Amino acid sequence: MTKIGYARVSSKEQNLDRQLEALQSVSKVFSDKASGQSTERPQLQAMLDYLREGDIVIVTELDRLGRNNKDLTEIMNAIQQKGATLEVLNLPSMNGIEDENLRRLINNLVVELYKYQAESERKRIKERQAQGIELAKKKGRFTGRKSTFQKDDPLLQRAFNLYQSKEYTLKEIEHHTKIPVSTLKRYLTKYGIKRK
Repeated sequence: MTKIGYARVSSKEQNLDRQLEALQSVSKVFSDKASGQSTERPQLQAMLDYLREGDIVIVTELDRLGRNNKDLTEIMNAIQQKGATLEVLNLPSMNGIEDENLRRLINNLVVELYKYQAESERKRIKERQAQGIELAKKKGRFTGRKSTFQKDDPLLQRAFNLYQSKEYTLKEIEHHTKIPVSTLKRYLTKYGIKRK
């Protein structure tokens, strides 16, 4: 039985110190500096590959593993399929329960409740954010994200010209102008630019 820690922060600018300190008792730690919106994180995958039967995966909080119910369920299933268990440090400890099956069952129930609560809270935050934006729009205070380009921007005009010449694909225009295809598409639609 090996205790394996997993730590994650959302960006390279954030630091892992607080989590790593809480995971000092583990034998090995895997850590990612990446958004929890995807399960395609190198160290998460390495940790799942490393797991053996009887191992315990320890995280400081459940949202370090994933940010939505679907991803969390997928990761937890992968841990269980390896015959390992999950321990979340900010959830109630099951250490006093002798029966391993009962401990695992109660732990899973607590985790499921936490997942539901976290998902509900995220939905409430999104709803409040949308309501706030709607109110700000009505009061004329919400301007949205600042445009990357104005219509007369020379680089944007060059991209438009290349597009209208019909000689370049959107990907080739991206290569020449460094304007991402998704951004260029948005501006083509915004200004009604069509190929002649």
